[in-house]
Amino acid sequence: MRFLVINGPNLNLLGVREPDIYGKQDYAALLDFLQKSAEEAGVEIRCFQSNHEGAIVDEIQAALGNCDGIVINPAAYTHTSVAILDALKAVAIPAVEVHLSDVSARESFRQISYAGMACIKTIMGLGFQGYRQAILFLKDYLEKQA
Repeated sequence: MRFLVINGPNLNLLGVREPDIYGKQDYAALLDFLQKSAEEAGVEIRCFQSNHEGAIVDEIQAALGNCDGIVINPAAYTHTSVAILDALKAVAIPAVEVHLSDVSARESFRQISYAGMACIKTIMGLGFQGYRQAILFLKDYLEKQA
């Protein structure tokens, strides 16, 4: 199984950006955690991060025929990007939305998730562990579909 892990804007600044909300570990630590989680689950992952909406859309489209599942943390684009929603719907690859923080307990503008409308599950508020849960959930989901 091959999964694409997408991280949106400002996640490259983990450890620096609001560590009280997003934690003190940096983006390199997240990538290391993701690789270990994938190895433990017996799946292959490819990680992508961008601060640009169009680049994220391009990456989702490029996953068509190349990936079995998508783990996506659209970050701020969660609440604004119909383009990312449409790309996820267009490729119809099972996707799980992840957020490091519990966005449901944050500002009112964070209560809508466009990307989540195309995802089979949302995991939030578990920090890095949310990504591990997403990988395991996707693997189990795809095995049941087979």
